[in-house]
Amino acid sequence: MLKKVGARSTLAATPEEILAAKKLILPGVGAFDAGMDALVRLGLVDALRQKALEERIPVLGLCLGMQLMTGGSEEGTAPGLGWVKAQTVRFDAAQSPGLKIPHMGWNVVAPAKESPMLAGYPGDARFYFVHSYYVRCEDRSDPLLRATYGATSFDAGFQHGNLIGVQFHPEKSHRYGMWLLKNFSERC
Repeated sequence: MLKKVGARSTLAATPEEILAAKKLILPGVGAFDAGMDALVRLGLVDALRQKALEERIPVLGLCLGMQLMTGGSEEGTAPGLGWVKAQTVRFDAAQSPGLKIPHMGWNVVAPAKESPMLAGYPGDARFYFVHSYYVRCEDRSDPLLRATYGATSFDAGFQHGNLIGVQFHPEKSHRYGMWLLKNFSERC
């Protein structure tokens, strides 16, 4: 998808490759503890921290990547990266009887604040979600996008300075995903 929007990219799998990056996308599919374990096992946490918190380059977390930027998750016991004051919590099926979890499929999102990430926002923007857990920001100035699933309104994206996270998968979200990734590559 990055190639499609004209952005140059490389896969970074080592601390050295991360340290050479000008921007980072932290992807993620799977469980919280397994994701954190992989970052620790591969020795990537210190390099990621240096780029995100010391050099303050733009970092975009996708789905689990967004959740890993928080303090932790109800899904497991491992601490998260702790870059954003937020927790990852499970959808409460009791709030919406009959609601299927995981939340899977297309959903509309709405801006929660202004940001270069949302420049040229298409009013009908919808994205592809696959998740049972969502991020709850503690600082109410951090939510970037909001969405609703059943009776739950949730933070579908956040931005805290150079740290950006989205709960959906822009790489699976066709033209809306291309719009978002283009803004990240050109405006952040």
